[in-house]
Amino acid sequence: MKIQKIAAYLVDLLKGKNMEHPKNWRELQSIEDLERCIEVSFSQPVIIFKHSTTCGISASAKYELITGKDNLGTTPFYYLDLLRYRNVSNAIAEQLTITHQSPQIIVVNKGEATYNSSHMAIQTKAIANELT
Repeated sequence: MKIQKIAAYLVDLLKGKNMEHPKNWRELQSIEDLERCIEVSFSQPVIIFKHSTTCGISASAKYELITGKDNLGTTPFYYLDLLRYRNVSNAIAEQLTITHQSPQIIVVNKGEATYNSSHMAIQTKAIANELT
């Protein structure tokens, strides 16, 4: 059943539907946005989602994050369109000393990457386990 939902989502995505992300996702569009995101992590963990808008695997990961959002509670969620803001993606890898992947989820706590996963390993339940 889940595969059918993902397939339907991907078909809609290719038709130009479902391009929007949830309104509570904060967009990372600049180095200053990233610095604010990291600053927030000193008061509570944050999640960064690096998304490639032309990749089917990334679309599948985005679908998992949207449909499993209840698992993540109210954790601040940051979204990066890494094709548009490659410099921000590079800064994330450099500042958090992690290898760039796409798609990629990164949990940041107290200014450090405490968890990251990529590709089909992106699962909201696994992310939620890292937040507790």
